Amino acid sequence: MTSTAPTDADVPSPVLDGPPERAPRRFSINLRQGGIYVAFGLIVVLFTILTDGALLQPQNISNIIVQNSYVLILAIGMILIIIAGHIDLSAGSVVALTGAICAVLTVNMGMPWPLAVLVTLVAGAAIGAWQGYWVAYFGIPAFIVTLAGMLVFRALTLTVLGNQGIGPFPDQIRTLSNGFIEGVLGNVGLGPLGGADLLTLLVGVVVVAGIAFTQWRSRKGRAGYGQTVDPFPIFVARIVAAALVVLAVIVQLARFKNLPWVLVLLAALVLGYSLLTNRAVFGRRIYAVGGNLQAATLSGVKVKSVTFWIFVNMGVLAALAGVIFAGRLNQAGPTAGNAFELDAIAAAFIGGAAVQGGVGKVVGAITGGLIMAVINNGMSLIGAPSERVMLVKGLVLLAAVAYDVWTKRRSGVRA
Repeated sequence: MTSTAPTDADVPSPVLDGPPERAPRRFSINLRQGGIYVAFGLIVVLFTILTDGALLQPQNISNIIVQNSYVLILAIGMILIIIAGHIDLSAGSVVALTGAICAVLTVNMGMPWPLAVLVTLVAGAAIGAWQGYWVAYFGIPAFIVTLAGMLVFRALTLTVLGNQGIGPFPDQIRTLSNGFIEGVLGNVGLGPLGGADLLTLLVGVVVVAGIAFTQWRSRKGRAGYGQTVDPFPIFVARIVAAALVVLAVIVQLARFKNLPWVLVLLAALVLGYSLLTNRAVFGRRIYAVGGNLQAATLSGVKVKSVTFWIFVNMGVLAALAGVIFAGRLNQAGPTAGNAFELDAIAAAFIGGAAVQGGVGKVVGAITGGLIMAVINNGMSLIGAPSERVMLVKGLVLLAAVAYDVWTKRRSGVRA
């Protein structure tokens, strides 16, 4: 009796036995992205306790936003630079130079303020183009180019100002920096909280509705492609938590005065740049350049063009920050913008940007900037000396980068 060995045809194929079972969806937490928001909440709670609630008073919340608006604007441009794998050390000097240009145009030359602001933004774009050319097309590392720019543009600031301050600025520029939207719908009672501006409250409701709608669409899209999504109760809890935070801030702003104009500007920038990075082709190319330069080149991405334009963008945002900062002080000074680039870089890294590039979000950079702002404000309220503030900010930055490296090792990604 002979035995015949089974052939491949005798072995049932799992593909032909029916469709493969889809793995059950599991709830997962993105430690690198979610950790920053948990840390922000804990820092707010800590300083609320240390300041006996003064941190969350309506006027103080408004002050935190207005006083740190220029750093947040810089952080938006800096996160794009860092995602692409570069750095910009000249942002603070560009803030000083463009503020000086705006002061000369409006104060010394009497140019109408809209035209002066437009010329200032064009000057910022030209500065960004100058640095972007050397980085993208000449091949000099951004660290060296912007380090040189930090010195050159600070020297030009002293030259333009004649080593003295120029002011005061027109009322419209000061209003953009420090002013509030006038309440056109009147106030509404909030019981024990007192009165609040109705327009601001309505804006808060619209923002919350927009957040819920966009998150629902994103969840629906991921589920449609079979990607992992959070269980529905967790999803709802996250939306409710975000809504409560937004409404709490909006109510406090409405109780104080109204929405600051600079917050409206920031919201427009965050929305626009979030759409750019998440939806636009150019945004995906920025991530591609920072994630794998060789692969991006081979796939047809015009790496030099992308690099050039992110530096142009950084110059424009630095010019905008320069106008805001000078308008807030009502004077353009030779020392304006000192260490602003360090705060913007710290905001980006604390907000989840990766040191080697390819990772980061605009909202994360804004959150990182707000963490720095809360630390500055909270320690000022408790009377901490400046050296202790710098110590804490340095340790927070180190902890954020260490956390980034740890999460990469935990997920098996090379740091």
